[in-house]
Amino acid sequence: MAEFEYSAIKEDGTRISGSYIVDTEAEVISMIRANGYFPARVERAKGSKEIKVSPFSKVKSKDISIFARQFHSMLHAGITILTILDILKTQIQNKKLRVATEEVFEDLQKGLTFSESLLKQKKIFPDLFINMVIAGENTGNLDIMMEKMADHYEKENKINNKVKSAMIYPIVLSVVAISVVIFLLTGVMPTFISMFESSGAPLPGPTLVLLSISDVIKAQWYILLGLLIILIVSLKKYSDTEKGKYNIDKFKLKIPVLNNTLKMIMTARFTRTFSLLQASGISILDSLDLVSNVLGNKVGSECIKTAKEEIKSGKTLGESLKNTKIFPPMLSAMINVGEESGSLDTILENTADFYDEEVNTSIEKFTSLLEPIMIVIMAVVIGAIVIAMVLPMFDMINTISY
Repeated sequence: MAEFEYSAIKEDGTRISGSYIVDTEAEVISMIRANGYFPARVERAKGSKEIKVSPFSKVKSKDISIFARQFHSMLHAGITILTILDILKTQIQNKKLRVATEEVFEDLQKGLTFSESLLKQKKIFPDLFINMVIAGENTGNLDIMMEKMADHYEKENKINNKVKSAMIYPIVLSVVAISVVIFLLTGVMPTFISMFESSGAPLPGPTLVLLSISDVIKAQWYILLGLLIILIVSLKKYSDTEKGKYNIDKFKLKIPVLNNTLKMIMTARFTRTFSLLQASGISILDSLDLVSNVLGNKVGSECIKTAKEEIKSGKTLGESLKNTKIFPPMLSAMINVGEESGSLDTILENTADFYDEEVNTSIEKFTSLLEPIMIVIMAVVIGAIVIAMVLPMFDMINTISY
């Protein structure tokens, strides 16, 4: 995409000018004519550079949060939506979101509403965000909805950062452990073992096994690397399928140390998102559809869909969620109280704050348990290699003593 400058003539002879960011000059002319104007001049802006978006770039929760926060601030100050987008499209740092915002701005110029323009960018803007904008337009409270979206995605970003931070130590420790093992097998062990082989003493079984592994790694490392790459690519493709996502997420929920943390994260996301949707006047069934897409776990999403079908058959929301056995019993109890009192959104909002704290505690427990487990595994593996290297020495001592 690139920036084009244009001038056009209205039916009354008035001349207007402006700039437009699109792929080709023909698109600028089409926009001018669509608005009932006659194009007089269209040319690429001086110094304009084509905006290239990396296929690997992603729009994160933090980006959406900043977008919503800035949008709310300007809208609350009385600035029109078109002017807000005109300002934001030059300030957004994420290129993918910037291009999407530019296209939303262009669609607004063509006469579409804000929500209609966002619907054309569903790959960039989350369904939850779009539906909240629709609710804001229908009720005339778009600034309030934007503020709620900013708060929501800020909290979502905090959870994501905490999960990433919790995984940094295990990942670093795993890389160090693998590096040490490879170094011992390929660098230290062959040199160490050659001293014992020169003595003519037979090597023990464990030592011979590790020596064979060492020879394979040194002689065929490129084959092993290729197999590893194939395995990673295959797992990535499998995880992109619906069945793959479900089976991987199901496996995660069976890991003893990890399952409770994942359930707490799902519960926090459910309560926070569902309370937001209920406060915005969106129906329970529609809310469940939207919530099922933000849990971050396919098993949890399927449970929400099952709960929705049970509600259609006459059960309450609390009963339906209790039957899923994914969420803690307290959540069902709080929802039952909310349904009976008619204040479901308020109770869920308070419950969301509670589970946000529970997520923090659960992640800390997960980290504190995972660190010693990783250290023990690392110690056992490296210790086994060291013992296999030292075993020939004991055999030599025994032979000399006899």
